Formats: sequence, structure tokens, C-alpha cells
Amino acid sequence: MRLKSARPTGPARRRRRSGRRGEALAFYGFVSPWLIGTAVLTVFPVGYAFYLSFTAWDGIAPFKPWVGLDNYREVLTSADTLSSLARTLTLVAIIVPTTIAGSLLLALLLNERVRGRTVFRTLIYIPAIVPPVAASLIWKVAFDQNSGGVNRFLHIFGVNALMWLTGNRAFIVLVIVLLWGIGAGLIINLAALQTVPAEQLEAVRLDGGGAFTAFRHVTLPVISPVLLFQTVLVTITTLQTFVPVLLLSPISDGVANVYTNIPNANRVYMVDVYSQFFSYSRYGYGSAMLTIFFLVIVALTVLIFKVAGRSVFYAVDPNAAAKEG
Repeated sequence: MRLKSARPTGPARRRRRSGRRGEALAFYGFVSPWLIGTAVLTVFPVGYAFYLSFTAWDGIAPFKPWVGLDNYREVLTSADTLSSLARTLTLVAIIVPTTIAGSLLLALLLNERVRGRTVFRTLIYIPAIVPPVAASLIWKVAFDQNSGGVNRFLHIFGVNALMWLTGNRAFIVLVIVLLWGIGAGLIINLAALQTVPAEQLEAVRLDGGGAFTAFRHVTLPVISPVLLFQTVLVTITTLQTFVPVLLLSPISDGVANVYTNIPNANRVYMVDVYSQFFSYSRYGYGSAMLTIFFLVIVALTVLIFKVAGRSVFYAVDPNAAAKEG
């Protein structure tokens, strides 16, 4: 006896093809706005900047002189550029561990059932929703040499007025401004702590383990993916620090003097890039700086995943599907 094929034929087959074609058109219709936006606002600008990095364009002339790798050689041998990069990496080395550890400690404290914890959570989170421009101006007023509240407070203890916004002290103010938004990490960590299984914490307690043992063997593994996410996010955000540096600097007489008014201690990489574009009209060199900076960000992100990723615990093994395949 000959069995009939399970594959549809005739009108049924045409209806199935028509249905699949309609699903495909709907899919491309829904994703096309995102694809077009990504192509126009991301892929094209990045590709154009990469092309400009091989030219000596001043941003105005219709022709763009081709200089090959000269811009890259200059970036990698410029003492000022390498100094700003080293200063930026120093800022990352301070901000990232302080933000991750500080927000986790605050989350652990405010996760306890104590009276008024909602008020404390709100007060700590409020700075995270203040725009960077407003936050920078608030701290600039606070650290003003003549009328700032910080110098007035120190005067109570007999300390003379200090110039916080110039010299090496400007870097301290920048660190404070960047750490002021630590409440964003607090909220993320509080949400992660709610996923810690209570029965596992109780099992550690019944086995005679203390709070530190429960944190190390239960809490930390459960929230480790969240901590990894925050580490990558804070690292990339800190590397791109720009607005607070400009706004914390003394008022300039003109746009062309913005860079010269920034203290040397606060001349991070993005400020150097800004000056090359808009103070010196070196669009090709600035594009080369951005290209190299992009590679630095990618390298740091990969390094974080390689080093910290080994200590991350996933409830579902991300390699399970690949192994089964």
C-alpha cells in the first residue's frame, strides 16, 4: 500500500506560502524602523568617522587630503593624548570599583527590614535622576572658593578657603560628582537581592553559617550577573566622561578658550577629542582618536568578561543549548 505524502499540495500549499510571505512582510515591516535608524544614525556616522580618520580634513574645506595612517601614528605617539588616556583609565579605576562596592553595600543595608528604609532608599536614589548638567552645576556652586558651602564648612575648623575647581583638587571634585549618582546601582542591586532564594539562606543558617558565609556562598553567586552588567555599564559610562568636566571648569570668555580653562588634572580623553574637533579643527585627527578609543572600550569590555565572567553564576547554563546542538 502506497502512503500519501504529508507535504501539502495544490491550494493548501499555496495558502501556506502566502501565509509565510505575509509573516515575513510583517516581520520586516516591524523591524525596518530600527534597522533604518541604526543604519542612518549609527552605521553611517561610524563609517564616515573611520574614513575621516585617514584624512587631514579641517571640517570646512570641500576636499579631504588623504594622509593614510599618519593620524594614528600621531595619536599613539602624542604625549598629551596618551596622558589624557592614562588619566581617563585612572578615573575608571577609581569610579568603577567604588560604585559597584558602594551600591552593593548600600543595597545590603537597605534590604534589611528597618524603620524608614523607604525614605533612605528615596533620598539615595534622587541624585541618580538629576541630569548631569544640573548635578555638575550644583557641585560647582558647592565647591566655589568664595561662596561655596564646602569652604564655609571647613572654615568652622579653621581651614582657609581652598581653590577646589582648579589644580589637582579639581579631580577630587570630578570624582565626587561621578559618585553622586550611585543610587542608580542601588536600585538595581535591591532588585537583584529580591531574587536570592530565602530557603538557601535559611539552609546556611541551619548549618551554622553566619551572614558573611550566606553572602559569599548564596547571595553573591545569585546576583553576580547583575554585578557583571553594572561593571561593564559603569566602565563604558566613565570612559565617556565629558559634560561634568566642562561644567566644573571656570567660566570661559569664549568657546575657543573652553579647553584652556580646564585644569590639567581633569583633561580626560573625551575632552581632548572635543578640543581637537572644535578648538583646533582637526577632524581627521579627532576621528582617529575616537577610533582608537572605540578599540580601547571594546578591549576593556572583553577583558571584563574574560576575567569577571568566570566568577559569574547563571541559573541557566548559557552553553547548554550549544552543547545539546
